[in-house]
Amino acid sequence: MHTALVIGSGIAMLFLFLLLSKLWGGVDPDFAFAAKAFVAVWFLVSVTNLWVGVTRAGYSVADELPIFCLVFAVPTLIACFTIWRSL
Repeated sequence: MHTALVIGSGIAMLFLFLLLSKLWGGVDPDFAFAAKAFVAVWFLVSVTNLWVGVTRAGYSVADELPIFCLVFAVPTLIACFTIWRSL
């Protein structure tokens, strides 16, 4: 359940980045830049989630690594699709 919440939060954060790009971008917003910035920030958030799972929850890195890949990949793939469509 926690993994689904984190992935959902990542997707919501991506849409927030895109919305802010639209609001601040005026007539021609740069969605590709917003999506690239999201990927960088999301990587840091995903690594933090991995670190918390290892240090606080007691999971091993081997247990948390597949979850990290899933948590990072799903919102990032949506961001990559956004970058592809905005070019």
